[in-house]
Amino acid sequence: MPGSRCPLPALPVLRWLPRYSRAWLPLDVLAGLAVGLTAVPQALAYAELAGLPLQYGLYSSFTGCFVYCLLGTAKDVTLGPTAIMSLLVSSYAFQQPAYAVLLAFLSGCIQLAMGLLRLGFLLDFISCPVIKGFTSAASITISFNQVKNILGLQGIPRQFFLQLYETLRRIGETRAGDALLGLSCLAALAGLRAVKSHLPQAVPTAPLAVRISHLIVWICATARNALVVLFAGLVAYSFQVMGCQPFRLTGSIPQGLPPFRPPPFSLAVPNGTIPFPSMLQDMGVGLAVVPLMGLLESVAIAKAFASQNGYRIDPNQELLALGVANVLGSFVSSYPITGSFGRTAVNAQSGVCTPAGGLVTGALVLLSLAYLTSLFYYIPKAALAAVIISAVVPMFDAGIFWRLWRVQRLDLVPLCVTFLLCFWEVQYGIVAGVLVSGLLLLHSIARPPIKVSEGAVLLVQLGSSLHFPAVEHLRNSVCSRALAAASPARPVLLDCSHVSSVDYTAVLGLAELLQELHGHGLPLAFCALQEPVLQVLLSADIEGFQHFPSREEAGEALAALPGWERCRELGGSRAEPPTSPAKSTGLIQ
Repeated sequence: MPGSRCPLPALPVLRWLPRYSRAWLPLDVLAGLAVGLTAVPQALAYAELAGLPLQYGLYSSFTGCFVYCLLGTAKDVTLGPTAIMSLLVSSYAFQQPAYAVLLAFLSGCIQLAMGLLRLGFLLDFISCPVIKGFTSAASITISFNQVKNILGLQGIPRQFFLQLYETLRRIGETRAGDALLGLSCLAALAGLRAVKSHLPQAVPTAPLAVRISHLIVWICATARNALVVLFAGLVAYSFQVMGCQPFRLTGSIPQGLPPFRPPPFSLAVPNGTIPFPSMLQDMGVGLAVVPLMGLLESVAIAKAFASQNGYRIDPNQELLALGVANVLGSFVSSYPITGSFGRTAVNAQSGVCTPAGGLVTGALVLLSLAYLTSLFYYIPKAALAAVIISAVVPMFDAGIFWRLWRVQRLDLVPLCVTFLLCFWEVQYGIVAGVLVSGLLLLHSIARPPIKVSEGAVLLVQLGSSLHFPAVEHLRNSVCSRALAAASPARPVLLDCSHVSSVDYTAVLGLAELLQELHGHGLPLAFCALQEPVLQVLLSADIEGFQHFPSREEAGEALAALPGWERCRELGGSRAEPPTSPAKSTGLIQ
């Protein structure tokens, strides 16, 4: 699907299926197999991270593949459980499958509604520093959450600070077998990742033996998660046959496909039943955080790979696809899913041509559920922990702190607020980061840059649009110069070349400023008004309103007023300061 434009039909599959080429089929099958070999071990590991029985990771890994094939607009994206979603589910589902499945259903409904109402623009209010702060903190918390499995410890709390304390306090209880196996798996995964990153492109003209060797190395590096888990499982099985077991194993996983049934709207407990309203109340802010973070992660991944591979996506269609996938997934006991960066990267690097590769991935997961779950019994938990740590470590962006320090230091505030509070509770970090970013945005609106140049005319240049929070700031900036006791009487010229919009309160403020200056015998004129702003000001019918296309014409008109002949000195272009002997006094913030 390279180079295709954003599909307009409700079913994007109709955009590429009629022109599907047989030459694409082997590439789609190969990519689907590569993603499937990555998805199965990750699904087991992410279910462990979410605090759910491991089969729920597999239940969550196939519906998104089939739905996205029909509704997705990016050929590379794969939907399924991710580390971020699993971390959020562990916070809001309380290790209860019923809560996790209901959360998937409600998140899907919210995402679906946002897609239908075309509310994808709301994601733009989550700034890059907030996202980076959240993902970097999540990388640390998720990794440390798995340290207990690497060390073979049990009974460690899930809250980060308690987890840190208990792990350090009980580090003497480390099981040597789990620690040795976990560290070996981490080293193997890191080594295979490095091999893949340094693997050169295959040369079609190379000898057959070289091409086959290249393919074998590529498959091993791409399917490294499956290989490491398989190796660890064989080691554990060997010890089991010899009558000893130095590892903590995954244990039994129910075999077979999940039943198709509606998500649970109540939960039976020993003391009675938790009704639907109480479940909603328990999930609380998670009903907003989970769908929004899912949308953000999926759309960001789709945009990144669309830009990289030369095609376009429809963000609102992506919301619809993710919403439908979560709603339908909840009927097969899935917890919330989203786009996976790691598996999407595998998909793209495997040369996938259309979303049809997801059909192969989904089929592989279903085959694993139907026939292979009995083999998962021997997978050591330390190996799954290594898979998770290997997947989330690249999410930590240490360089973002230095880049923001060099580029825009103020953005370090929402970054650090989000980063630090996410160690306490994820929702507090995200909400606080968004609020701080919003306050910084409002401050820039309330205090736009205003440049005042002294001369025969007091030239006031607005650096951005004028809205109601900034009106008093503008009036104070102008009056403090124009009406100062030591300031000579002179006209005021307001250069609005950078003002693209004004609101009603701003119009009232400008009218009051004009009347205040007129009361002191000082004329106020406007120049370089953009057409939409000019129409608003003319519609307001402001008494004494004068406007001119340029500074030069404004200077000539002001010079024609009795007593203001020196205003002819005002000159220069519209984008430059006056050419009179005026001196610029800099920016007033």
